[in-house]
Amino acid sequence: MKTLKHYSALILLLIFSSCNVSPKPIEYGSDGCHFCKMTIVDKVHATEFITKKGKVYKFDATECMVNYFDEFETSEIELYLTNYFSKPEAFTDATKATYLISKNLPSPMGAFLTAFENKSEAEKVQTEKGGKLYSWPELLAHLKA
Repeated sequence: MKTLKHYSALILLLIFSSCNVSPKPIEYGSDGCHFCKMTIVDKVHATEFITKKGKVYKFDATECMVNYFDEFETSEIELYLTNYFSKPEAFTDATKATYLISKNLPSPMGAFLTAFENKSEAEKVQTEKGGKLYSWPELLAHLKA
């Protein structure tokens, strides 16, 4: 009976450790985009999402991640993350970020789409660069239009 308890504890430990839902660092210059297959090199525009089972999908730009949703069951996604303008390589919650589409701010896939950690930061850059601001739901609707 004692052995069964040990095996049960070990099995539970394996289950919980194999479903670790957490970000994985992007290896710039070697990781490929799950959508367009290009190598991820831009440290401002990269994104990733993590499934409820802990699998990480990496993208070179927000529009690639959103386009990949056509091929993926989004109800399985636990976390949406994006790099953002003021801290390249850092992640923020993509669903809470503010997005700016400005022809004066290039991005890897030509959508001129950049994420900002918060709206006030995005508004400052918008004043200088022009363009239009979007919330996550607004961005999804815009890119799917």
